[in-house]
Amino acid sequence: MDDPDAPVEKLQSANALRRYVQAAKALRLQANGQPIAARQRLRLREWQAARLARTHADLLASARFGQAAQFFLSDLYGPKDFSSRDEEVERILPLLIRMLPASALRTLALAVELDALTEELDSAMVAELCRVGRIDGIDEAAYAAAYRFVGCRPARERQIVLIRETGEALDRLARKPLLNGMLKLMRGPAHLAGLGDLHYFLESGFNAFRGMGSATAFLDSIDRKEQQLLSKLFAGAPCPFLVEAVDTAR
Repeated sequence: MDDPDAPVEKLQSANALRRYVQAAKALRLQANGQPIAARQRLRLREWQAARLARTHADLLASARFGQAAQFFLSDLYGPKDFSSRDEEVERILPLLIRMLPASALRTLALAVELDALTEELDSAMVAELCRVGRIDGIDEAAYAAAYRFVGCRPARERQIVLIRETGEALDRLARKPLLNGMLKLMRGPAHLAGLGDLHYFLESGFNAFRGMGSATAFLDSIDRKEQQLLSKLFAGAPCPFLVEAVDTAR
């Protein structure tokens, strides 16, 4: 039986997708407008990617959670440029509304909102690191000082919430066996139609979460460590990047 709320949820997700794709696109155009600016953005994102890998090393090394952790750190909350994926979403949004279930559209909307918010916060961080002359030599002290100067605590907290909500949405998608067949059937046509990045994102996320069973422990670990780091950074802790280990590697 069809969910009577699905058309409403589809419309809400489509509107959110359109809004956040446009916001992320504008921020990326600004960040990549000049070669120097593009390199500065890349330096920050590479540093953040290395930090994430250190913080969540236990998840990356886990037989159960490793695939999902790699997906998170490369395709959701990492240095990857999502321009192609988001341009594909913008180009075929009416088709996506017809083809994808409401749950898949919501997952995309959350991921793109996270992307847009990350672009906004990264832009502010690059500006501050450039102002103090540390963009070419980012270390933990320089990053922490810039983080506190930029502030935006509600936005940082929202970023962590979006990580959790996107993970929960992917977890729900992974429980839909019919979606697996649909994604496999779409693989060839999607690439022929120039929609490879969008399809890769959906299929990789689906497979990563399907393979680990319940995502609760995985998402709890990320949420706890990122919240702990946020609190330490804003409190001016001397070693904010040292986070407590948690046993999630089973």
